[in-house]
Amino acid sequence: MGIQLNHTIVWCSDKQKSTRFIIDILGLPAPVPFGQMLVVQLDNGVSLDFFERDGPISMQHYAFLASEDEFDRAFARIRERGLQYWADPSKQRAGETYRHNGGRGVYFDDPDGHFLEIMTRPYQIDA
Repeated sequence: MGIQLNHTIVWCSDKQKSTRFIIDILGLPAPVPFGQMLVVQLDNGVSLDFFERDGPISMQHYAFLASEDEFDRAFARIRERGLQYWADPSKQRAGETYRHNGGRGVYFDDPDGHFLEIMTRPYQIDA
């Protein structure tokens, strides 16, 4: 089987708001309650488990691989909502998308400041 990522906890200030944001942008199924969390299931078996906490939320980066059509739909939703987006992780290329490895991608923030990315091709890292 090998080692695979199964889930990660996404710390948030409001799990209803955070899960609604991600499922609306990415076109995912409704979250499922599990204990104190709301769980958003991704197509590859990995889940994002949204857990509320008081106080400041430390920013994390979550990157999502999507087909060209899924990217187009998600990117349209980002623009429709008037969200800021960038072509680079340093937020220097505002209002642009990037092209890497024959694919496209874009960065944007979620309501708690997590830095999200949608891409159509995974990074190719030479070992």
